[in-house]
Amino acid sequence: MIDKRIIEQVLAEQYEELKKLAKVPLVSRPEEELVDLNSTMAQVVIGVRRSGKSTLCYSLLKNKNLKFAYANFDDERVIGMAATDLNTVLEVLYVIYGDFEYLFLDEVQNINGWHLFVNRLLRSRMHILITGSNAKLLSGELATHLTGRHDEIKLYPFSFRDYCVATDTDRNSPTTRNVAFRRAAFDNYIKQGGFPELLHRKDKTGYITTLVENVLKRDIEQRHKIRYVHAFERLAHHLLNVAPYVVVEKDLATELEIKSSHTVGNYIDYLKEAYLLVGLQKYSQKSRQRIYDEKVYAVDVALMDVRADAFAGENLGWRLETIVFIELMRRTRPKEQDIFYYKNDKGLETDFVVCKGNKAVALYQVCYDMSSEKTRNREINGLLAGSKATRCDNLYIITDFQYETITKEGRTIHVIPAYEWTLQDC
Repeated sequence: MIDKRIIEQVLAEQYEELKKLAKVPLVSRPEEELVDLNSTMAQVVIGVRRSGKSTLCYSLLKNKNLKFAYANFDDERVIGMAATDLNTVLEVLYVIYGDFEYLFLDEVQNINGWHLFVNRLLRSRMHILITGSNAKLLSGELATHLTGRHDEIKLYPFSFRDYCVATDTDRNSPTTRNVAFRRAAFDNYIKQGGFPELLHRKDKTGYITTLVENVLKRDIEQRHKIRYVHAFERLAHHLLNVAPYVVVEKDLATELEIKSSHTVGNYIDYLKEAYLLVGLQKYSQKSRQRIYDEKVYAVDVALMDVRADAFAGENLGWRLETIVFIELMRRTRPKEQDIFYYKNDKGLETDFVVCKGNKAVALYQVCYDMSSEKTRNREINGLLAGSKATRCDNLYIITDFQYETITKEGRTIHVIPAYEWTLQDC
């Protein structure tokens, strides 16, 4: 058990931090609309560390002028806290905040048995908001222990729209001046990425390095009791360096001298659970074929090379592909759509196939620069191959700066620059 005086100190300091945050301008994000504040089910916001989960929940509660209390369990002073301490937490929160209708619990999964406490409060009709950084813990344990009592909202780092709001960049005006500013902002975004705090950090490499270390050591190695830490971390950094990457577990095991491909598969699952990596399956009408040749992406382009000793290089094509993929994840999941990539036996590939059920509804190709005739033909032919295989004619190529409409083989392809496409309402 934790001494009550420690609990009082921690929660009082967190209350003071909230009062300071109230004076800071916050970015209102579209994901706020996915949180149902009237629901009697727990609203769970999950995602990679430092993606803005806590700020989103706080901003939403504050803007709605709701009576709420806040407790953050990602604090070394409450290590070892048990579920039996949580009622003391609740008691102290009533003392600090007075009466409240909403309880905001940050990283509550750090407490063993936390779900029993949450279940009890839900039965008493308390509105609960929860944030967390570990997908397996939240998705797995919530599904087991809070069956029918939670809604899950995934949050990624800033989209380009969020980035424009945060940097006060005009998102709509068609004037030459504002279009130029949007392009310049996107040039910064594609290199810097979307972690909100990077906007105000001079040592960006140090920030991302520390973030990755915390995820690897605290969210994965400690939780899963990784025995071969050095091999695991080598694999993690290698995949972040080479992403987007089609996973061949046997080859990775040989290349990195890991004893078995099964271990490699487990390690990759852990990285996806902690949202450092996001997986993309290959398109096929046959379920058994979709489990092979998974492609993995970094959850944000900052993770690809804004790390100490990354040696990843500046591949703007890969970075743009990553940005488009994560943007599609933001747009499609609330619509209960899925994303795949397509590749045929001749090597022709479509980067992203968006499906509703078993029907493809849109295909996207990503190409940073189509000025080369060889590159242009490769991208168009890959998209057309995907169109024929999926019987979908809603076709797009996302580029750095080009606008164009292409007609080929009776199909129309819309070419759109990323700095405009990412700002479109979908």
